[in-house]
Amino acid sequence: MLYLVATPIGNLADVTLRALETLRAVDVIAAEDTRKTGILLKHYNINKPQLAFHEHNEEQAGRKIMELLLAGQSVAVVSEAGTPGISDPGFSIVRRAVEAGIKVTVIPGATAVTTALVLSGLPAHSFTFRGFPPRKSGKRQNFLAVDAHSPHTLVFYESPHRLRAFLADALAVYGDRQTAVCNELTKLYETIHRGRLSDHIAHFVQEEPRGEYVVVIAGHEEE
Repeated sequence: MLYLVATPIGNLADVTLRALETLRAVDVIAAEDTRKTGILLKHYNINKPQLAFHEHNEEQAGRKIMELLLAGQSVAVVSEAGTPGISDPGFSIVRRAVEAGIKVTVIPGATAVTTALVLSGLPAHSFTFRGFPPRKSGKRQNFLAVDAHSPHTLVFYESPHRLRAFLADALAVYGDRQTAVCNELTKLYETIHRGRLSDHIAHFVQEEPRGEYVVVIAGHEEE
């Protein structure tokens, strides 16, 4: 059986009891980052073999996971943090398992998408998750423009190295919308900056972006 197990996005205490039970019970854990998953396993005294499963070896590791599943072993897939398959490896192995008739289940838990959305103070009843934007400005602006007239709150992931450029492109495409920039979610130094896109651009001129960010942007409002 294949288990997709959500793990904490920051605070190790956010893991669920069912997730711990599952990680203790499976034969193998397929982890996006074996080092980070190893910290979680050590914290909860779980000793299980790990198999690296990330975007750079997804095809090769996926075949190995399928071999294990078809041999009758149970495998838990975990991402670096949060829920597997949400901007992390997971989709491809689920598709393979389903096509092979292998049972798949999810052990739900933390995800940065909904955590940031609720903390943003922006409408949360209807939203669009867009994941990581393209790296280059032209492609990124085209990517953003798809939702320029969407009324739904928009949620993006972004790295510290591209945050400033992303905010500038978002301002160019969307105008000066209300936005929340969320960092270090559930950790000791969790920060939520709320304001307009221009406010965030000015803020990050003074402050060096560090860590992964979730950016929540208000949807388009009809005039």
